[in-house]
Amino acid sequence: MERTNPITPAGFAALRERYEQLFAIDRPAVVEIVHWAAGNGDRSENGDYIYGRQKLRAIDRELGQLSKKMKVAKILDPSRQEDRSRVFFGASVTIADTDDVHRTITLVGDDEADAGAGRIGWNSPLARALRGSSVGDVKTVMLPTGPKEWEVIGIIYPEQAG
Repeated sequence: MERTNPITPAGFAALRERYEQLFAIDRPAVVEIVHWAAGNGDRSENGDYIYGRQKLRAIDRELGQLSKKMKVAKILDPSRQEDRSRVFFGASVTIADTDDVHRTITLVGDDEADAGAGRIGWNSPLARALRGSSVGDVKTVMLPTGPKEWEVIGIIYPEQAG
């Protein structure tokens, strides 16, 4: 059974842009190099040919992965969320730990997660704990170092365009 993968419109656009870059620009350039290198004679000791083939396989593998991700992606626009009082996909959530350290995170698709930029994947432990929460709720997450509690301080969704 295939699983669907929630993703924001911007995240899906980034996947598609990467796919198009690889398919239309990077792959043809490597194919041209491999073709040129193949014409230079003995392929067994031809570094350009060998490296080009390896690069081509890596590009084809990434194209396959991106294609699968886009096929199961379910684009969800967080600006269309009706219940903005609770944490759902696409919410930017301000949380505070027991030391009163505040942090703002945005719940996004797993393929567009970037913890350093404050975007955490929808299926991460913290995101799963926060789902459905309201301001004032305290959620506990099991970390490798033990349980940690966070209180939901604020919930914001992007505004709808137009």
